[in-house]
Amino acid sequence: MDHRIPVIRTIAMPADTNPAGDIFGGWLMAQMDLAAGNAAARRARGRCATVAADAMVFHRPVLVGDEVSLYADIVKVGRTSMKIHVEAWRRSRNGDEQFMVTEADFTFVAIDEDRRPREIPAE
Repeated sequence: MDHRIPVIRTIAMPADTNPAGDIFGGWLMAQMDLAAGNAAARRARGRCATVAADAMVFHRPVLVGDEVSLYADIVKVGRTSMKIHVEAWRRSRNGDEQFMVTEADFTFVAIDEDRRPREIPAE
């Protein structure tokens, strides 16, 4: 993963755990949505809204203290919408080895000031 730059890098904290003491999947999904939203807004040069999160797969757990890096790749751009693949990778606090923990596809729509779909500008 060294050749890619994460959109977001954060630390999983005790407040992000579920009742069993594991990092809550909803927290991780929110981080992934933030990463996808960042990529969408940059590509659309403006405001975007999440309309779908598909194919969410949790491969491995995230533990308290893990560094979580989120990578977002735009895989398809339409007239007003785009699909973004996001991967979450973890690295333990005391190690260098990284593991992909979660991946999903997010769909975003570019919106205007009235929250109506707008065209995504050409690159």
